[in-house]
Amino acid sequence: MSGRIAHAGLAALRMDADHAAALIAPGMTVGMSGFTGAGYPKAVPLALATRISDAHERGEPFRLRVLTGASTAPELDGALARAGGIDFRLPYQSDPELRARINRGEIEYMDLHLGHVAQYALFGFLGRIDVAIIEATAILADGRLLPSTSIGNNKTWLDLADKVIVEVNQRQPLGLDGMHDIYYGTAMPPDRKPIPLLHPGDRIGEPYLRVDPAKIVAVVETDAPDRIGRFSPPDDVSKRIAAHLVEFFRHEIRVGRLSERLLPLQSGVGNIANAVLAGLREGGFRGLNAFTEVIQDGMLDLLADGTLEMASATSFSLSPEGVDEFVRNIERYRNRIVLRPQEMSNHGELIRRLGCIAMNGMVEADLYGNVNSTHVAGSSIINGIGGSGDFARNGFLSCFMTPSTAKGGAISAIVPMVSHVDHTEHDVAVVVTEQGLADLRGLSPKQRARAIIAHCVHPDYRPMLADYFERACRDSFGKHTPHLLPEALSWHQRYLNTGSMRA
Repeated sequence: MSGRIAHAGLAALRMDADHAAALIAPGMTVGMSGFTGAGYPKAVPLALATRISDAHERGEPFRLRVLTGASTAPELDGALARAGGIDFRLPYQSDPELRARINRGEIEYMDLHLGHVAQYALFGFLGRIDVAIIEATAILADGRLLPSTSIGNNKTWLDLADKVIVEVNQRQPLGLDGMHDIYYGTAMPPDRKPIPLLHPGDRIGEPYLRVDPAKIVAVVETDAPDRIGRFSPPDDVSKRIAAHLVEFFRHEIRVGRLSERLLPLQSGVGNIANAVLAGLREGGFRGLNAFTEVIQDGMLDLLADGTLEMASATSFSLSPEGVDEFVRNIERYRNRIVLRPQEMSNHGELIRRLGCIAMNGMVEADLYGNVNSTHVAGSSIINGIGGSGDFARNGFLSCFMTPSTAKGGAISAIVPMVSHVDHTEHDVAVVVTEQGLADLRGLSPKQRARAIIAHCVHPDYRPMLADYFERACRDSFGKHTPHLLPEALSWHQRYLNTGSMRA
């Protein structure tokens, strides 16, 4: 294992996870690597959770501010949450235990656009970062780090943290060498300069993470896999959503707004996203590019068969089978995948310049195209906004997708007024359900409402929504964006009261 630690001075700092965890004190702010279950530290957080639990048994307070790239895994978010060791957490999360404690008010949680986290930290809005805990594939002779399967905010944590703990994970393939692109040309306003990236495959930085060796206080050797779950195969609903979106792309090609190679794709994570990717392959598209956040199994398939030419992201999000495929054929993927810091993968300047097509899931949309991506009944967080806002606001096309109903039909995904707004009507171009697709571009609010009702609402709810809209047009205070305020959120309240939105 020591062969992966080529810096003699840092090799001398090798210790076990328990001793490394002992370097972290209560009240500290800790920046962790990890993005969607890839590239997170595997050992130190578990040891830290044990240390926190022991302190609590002695009646001693021990809580931390935890900053990451996005969601991590049970060994990090789950373990620290169960131990009662998290005081504050940002940005995106998906662990059930962490989510439950946030919604019970036990943990303060800040949901934030993924593309904004680095600049928030650099501007000082997140306070002092005491320790960074970063997974690496190897440490070079000059102290630089070969990143692992995600980059996320690692560059920022390494730059800003007072102290650094590095986990060197033997399970991560050395073939990752050369796949990363770390850009060090950012600056604080007013000294910012254009980022010199014109194509998703451009490499504008360095393949390694810089870190001052003097800041590294511990090196922990690990041998553990990333923990990413499998997604179920796309069901009929997901396939129908994908078919509507692929047909829409075909229409845009026919009218000259898109070419046969489309524009760089951004795709969220999950069954619907994978169904869309499969639909593009089955539709005969070739030579496409992706400028996105995560590379899923579906993207590996598209890279392998030529549907995708190049994919830029900040992390992998692969099933165990996908990991096996990637490692087995890593030479095939080396020059066709670029992993960047998330301040680059989610940078508004680059998304706008490249003209990305954003395809993201949602919880619900309302009549006028406002989208809720994060909350149930306006109050309970699910996961977070992730990068959807970065791409919706800045992309060429912002598409939001969802089944038209949930909970066996008890919930309509199209409602009179969303209970929480993540993406305003001004940032939403296309809404898609298995019922159909509503192209909202160039439409007034009432025109948008009629398109959504006609194309996206489930038949069980279409008469209810049409009735609400007609009465709102007649009786609302204003006629530009008609609403009946006493009824606007009544569907959500009815669900909370009765278990169904149906009247």
